[in-house]
Amino acid sequence: MPLDLLTELMARATGRATYAEARWVDTVTEDLRVRNGRVDELDRARATGLGVRVRVGGGWGFAATRDVTPAGAEAALTRALAIAEAQPVGAERPLAPLDTPARGHWASPCEQDPFAIGLDDKLGLLLAADAALRDDPRISVALSTLRARRIDKAFASTDGAACTQRIVQCGGGIQALAVDPTTGEAQGRSYPTSHGGLVAQAGWEHVLGLDLVGHAARVGSEAVELLTAPPCPETTTTLVLHPEQLALQIHESVGHALELDRILLGEASYAGESWVTQERLGGVRYGSEQLNITADATLPGGLGSFGWDDEGVAAARTPLIVAGALRGTLSNRESAAAVGLARSGGCARAEGFARQPIVRMTNVSIEPGDAGSLEDLIAATDRGLYLESNRSWSIDDHRLQFQFATEIAREIRDGELGRLYRNPVYAGVTPRFWGSLDAVGSASSWALWGLTNCGKGEPGQVMEVSHGAAPARFRDVQIRAAA
Repeated sequence: MPLDLLTELMARATGRATYAEARWVDTVTEDLRVRNGRVDELDRARATGLGVRVRVGGGWGFAATRDVTPAGAEAALTRALAIAEAQPVGAERPLAPLDTPARGHWASPCEQDPFAIGLDDKLGLLLAADAALRDDPRISVALSTLRARRIDKAFASTDGAACTQRIVQCGGGIQALAVDPTTGEAQGRSYPTSHGGLVAQAGWEHVLGLDLVGHAARVGSEAVELLTAPPCPETTTTLVLHPEQLALQIHESVGHALELDRILLGEASYAGESWVTQERLGGVRYGSEQLNITADATLPGGLGSFGWDDEGVAAARTPLIVAGALRGTLSNRESAAAVGLARSGGCARAEGFARQPIVRMTNVSIEPGDAGSLEDLIAATDRGLYLESNRSWSIDDHRLQFQFATEIAREIRDGELGRLYRNPVYAGVTPRFWGSLDAVGSASSWALWGLTNCGKGEPGQVMEVSHGAAPARFRDVQIRAAA
């Protein structure tokens, strides 16, 4: 068994390193895509191996192998030790302590194994959605996608950890691109997100709940309608954001900004820094009193959920921003100890077996407010714009100045949605933008929104995270049409 192999390896590492850990990871991924009535992608891949990380004299060493045998594991340990010993000699800084070593098994919720569903059934669903998307000749491209992933893990360390986990992810989405043959204008619409579909820690039941076929006709017709919609006006006005767009806003301007390794300049050469410097950790004002942000790795269905992170730290719920004031960060054992925290934030995560864990988001979410549903929030807004479905974004290396484009905007006039606008863009400065937040939807309008393409680290790692969000309203936001 992989766990037995890892625990035996850690027994041999004791005395050769001040700390050591080993992870075995087996990942199976299936991606399906239909494009304009034809199967465009049908891919299933598997990657299995183990990674070993050690600490010697203040230096880290890491090595990985696909040879999951005692000899292969010992060879990886020997390489990791050699790398650690070759590091420049320095003071060995402590790691944040563990409450208890990771022990036992954890599994994500899954009612229907997506890998047990027949390929004909999956492609039949995609083809049906594709046909419904292409109900108008102006639809130039129709895409329907499904993704499933199963990750089995085993972890052991010289701290006494010995645990296993199984994570199942599943989801899908649809997109339509409409083109005006006369003007060449192109507009797209997507459902339920514009990032390749909505994926969750769940089984096939999650895909069925999305009802891709049922939403396809609306998505196609809205793409066509956008072709003749006027450009979004340039204005400073009240902005109401759909939860999917708010989730990306949280990801880029809160989640990444509060990664402690970034704050401590550990990501400066690649992913940038943060406007939240170490000196500002004592409670800087991040936004209005309506802003409450929590990192929670215990949320059922969240792509950032687990039993233990990749350092063996138990999943936890951590307040990051309370009533607009900064109260916490996203940390691993090393960065937590560096700033004097008593405990790691449990945010050490690695992509597969061949990468070492770094600080990554768990499920970073805005807490629900009391503004009711999206309809309630719009009804309570006299004038403004409602924006939905991300189209593109840009943010500086300090996670401070940004602009986001969405697929659609709708006028809000006297508490009702009015005309449709195309190519909307809103811009802002992070603390000023979050300071303009004056209403957040209630718990009934709050949901998790998954992102599957969060990149970070050198060598690069792609990670999945979720963000809980409800519709929200911001005052005095700069909005214009994309060039």
